[in-house]
Amino acid sequence: MNAHGYAVHDATSPFAPFAFSRRDPGPNDVVIEIAFCGICHSDIHQVRNEWGNSIYPMVPGHEIVGRVTAIGPAVTKFKPGDLAGVGVMVDSCRVCANCRANQEAYCTKGFVGTYNARDYAGALVFGGYSNNIVCHQRYVHSISPKLSGKLAAVAPLLCAGITTYSPLRHWKAGPGSKVGVVGLGGLGHMGLKFAHAFGAHVVLFTTSPNKIDDALKLGADEVVISKDPAAMARHTASFDFILDCVSAPHDVNQYLALLCLDGVMCLVGLPDTPVQIAPFSIITNRRSFAGSMIGGMKETQEMLDFCAGHDIVSDIELTSIDNLAAAYNRVVRSDVKYRFVIDMSTLKP
Repeated sequence: MNAHGYAVHDATSPFAPFAFSRRDPGPNDVVIEIAFCGICHSDIHQVRNEWGNSIYPMVPGHEIVGRVTAIGPAVTKFKPGDLAGVGVMVDSCRVCANCRANQEAYCTKGFVGTYNARDYAGALVFGGYSNNIVCHQRYVHSISPKLSGKLAAVAPLLCAGITTYSPLRHWKAGPGSKVGVVGLGGLGHMGLKFAHAFGAHVVLFTTSPNKIDDALKLGADEVVISKDPAAMARHTASFDFILDCVSAPHDVNQYLALLCLDGVMCLVGLPDTPVQIAPFSIITNRRSFAGSMIGGMKETQEMLDFCAGHDIVSDIELTSIDNLAAAYNRVVRSDVKYRFVIDMSTLKP
């Protein structure tokens, strides 16, 4: 089926209108007319080939929301007109132990990304900076009508939302636990919202004093300026869990020192240099340093339903499809509170 969007053709070319073909819908496929698509920092990394794995032409976008326009005859989860979303992945092997356990993000064959990827037949996959998408119903998520009035702000939940929700749930953040969130950006602001909603005592760590007021409004009980050694020392060995949302190079050891016995620090940011851990940072108090990706399809739906029940969405700024270069530059400068979302009504045929 015909589609159109914006693409880049190499690591240095600007975005330009791009016509392409999606596969014809199969029996289990859902067709979505895209209303909004979030801009994730990983879009920028891949557009600019900063991870060295880019495939061109590339139509980015993996925070996709819209309405169902057609379904295959075997589809049971959706009907035309339903609100729906697609996140970071559009397929997995479905038969490995992890897929069978609803952990498709950890598919042993490797999941098929929503863009900058090839499907299992070798065809290039295009993402959400476009007018439509075709996806197997297993990898499409229902969006509650309760969120229909905030649909643009739902889009980042498909990546930033589940990326923070999943580890907080896995390590049981909740009443009686003390949780730290490092960094207040697209990921960090969602980490604050979820940890607060789960009932944990939440502390934000930031290098920027000008983020204190925002952090408190977003759910932090305390804010610590991480450049202040005395402020950091007051929290030594007191945290059950710390969620590290920073993608710039930084010293994780100063945060590991804040974990209590059997405490866990989980990295969800993606620094472009190797993380260096001093041995005593983890053998003391039997601490763990971990990582986490997105969640599986079941958990992502759980997250969306939780958001509908607790009125949680991302803090966003809308932009137009023809303003991508400016939006990307502002993301790199951390000049957005806290996620850009593309209004796809600005995409012309």
